[in-house]
Amino acid sequence: MSSLDFIYKRHSIRKFKDQDVPIEDIKELLKAATYAPSGKNLQNWHFVVIKNKDKIEEIAKIVERKNAELASYAKDEEAKKAFTKYVKYHTVFRNAPVLILFFAGPYPATGLEFLKAKGASSEEIHNLLRPAPGIQNIAAAMENFLLAAANTGYGGCWMTGPNYANKEIEEYVGFKKEGFYLAALTPLGVPVETELKSPPRKPVDEVMTVIE
Repeated sequence: MSSLDFIYKRHSIRKFKDQDVPIEDIKELLKAATYAPSGKNLQNWHFVVIKNKDKIEEIAKIVERKNAELASYAKDEEAKKAFTKYVKYHTVFRNAPVLILFFAGPYPATGLEFLKAKGASSEEIHNLLRPAPGIQNIAAAMENFLLAAANTGYGGCWMTGPNYANKEIEEYVGFKKEGFYLAALTPLGVPVETELKSPPRKPVDEVMTVIE
């Protein structure tokens, strides 16, 4: 057994058993999330846990309604069909026992004030902000969470697809914290066994460059 086996236990889980997840377990997984790297140790994350099945279903309906609204603006029928067909993937959390919303808070980009002081071009500022260091903190927390979940018999699915409805979701759940916004979400539950697989990965040699 490899010491890295816990990595390979993680899969994107979209089907769950009808089994409760105790709040104590959720807290343990979120504690693991908070041990992710965080630039400047700002820990600019907040997690909203939803266990009420009616509320989870309503959030799925919010995404469906927003999807239909946006699709109605499409001029291209093929683009419209492609967008609407993916709504089923954007609402796979509806049958999970738990839904967790990952909120991102303010994060100052290092050097931004100095670029502005020197009158930097919009391209220079864009190049600094493009790596989105504040969001990288949230991504690290999500990965920690999913690895911990998989290693304890649970599963989730890192989702950003529903973000086109993030304002409506935020309003519905009523979570307000200055400067925070919904960045990602994941269902959580005990996986159906057929879900414990992943698509093939690119060979490491294809995605690695060594400079000596």
